[in-house]
Amino acid sequence: MKKSVIDRRSMRNVSPQVQQYLQASLSDNTRRAYSHDIEHFLAWGGRIPATPARVASYLAHHAQTLSYATLCRRVVAIGRAHSIKRLPSPAHAEMVKSTLHGIRRTTGSAQRHVAPVLLQDVKAMVKDMTGMKGARDRALLLTGFAGAFRRSELVMIRVEDIQFVDEGLVIRLRRGKTDQAGQGRDIAIPFMRGKSCPVKAITSWLVQSGISSGALFRSVDRYSHVTEQGLSPQSVALIVKQRAEAIGLDSRQFSGHSLRAGFVTSAAKSGASSWKICQQTGHQSEAVMQRYIRDSHLFTDNPLGKIR
Repeated sequence: MKKSVIDRRSMRNVSPQVQQYLQASLSDNTRRAYSHDIEHFLAWGGRIPATPARVASYLAHHAQTLSYATLCRRVVAIGRAHSIKRLPSPAHAEMVKSTLHGIRRTTGSAQRHVAPVLLQDVKAMVKDMTGMKGARDRALLLTGFAGAFRRSELVMIRVEDIQFVDEGLVIRLRRGKTDQAGQGRDIAIPFMRGKSCPVKAITSWLVQSGISSGALFRSVDRYSHVTEQGLSPQSVALIVKQRAEAIGLDSRQFSGHSLRAGFVTSAAKSGASSWKICQQTGHQSEAVMQRYIRDSHLFTDNPLGKIR
């Protein structure tokens, strides 16, 4: 409680510089998500300030239509909206906590898992790509898979972040989901045999597009002109869905995260060690990454195969 009082006092009469750093404490994606969460709450009939009973009613109303993870994020956003205005947060009320707990016990907390884009899928997707958009999408998909990038990380890559070396190339990721401090890390993309080499795809894209600096992956207009505007994370998801549908897959099962999930799954199936996979993906813990590995081994040594 004492810490909360100190925090509220420290928020009074803050300078523009302090406000700027407070804004930087959250990523752009997080701020957009919180803004959407608050808009959804207000559109339902909520208000700021909100009572614990009102927030609990909101949670109960959407318990069957929104995931448990989404509801938890909505509570965090509502709580933050109160903290900014130096108001008591209903997010800490026992009624709200108990309602969330009851929803979890009733509906479960499992998150939706997208289908992974496996290596054979990526090869099929990029096989017959042509034109400027084809060159971009080819480089995007192969790089996203080989580097196990999140969609937000893919659109963050700049030409200045790429270093070509004898073994392939190294991409300097300036910031990631688990690296909000911006320490950055290097991701190695080696040469691959055949026509699905991400290094050759990036080289070809740079030559065809004429890009020499700035965002690596950019919008291409209907006249095949490469614009100055970089792709958004949502664009990456749409490209994955479009290319999945083009090879006969159900696009509803795929998203921008499918490339990252596909790398982990494919690497696990090939026998790569967990720590080497984490080195590529940037996972701070093997706990999340192990889920993909367990899924990939569901049919390995399955006891039913031993039954004659």
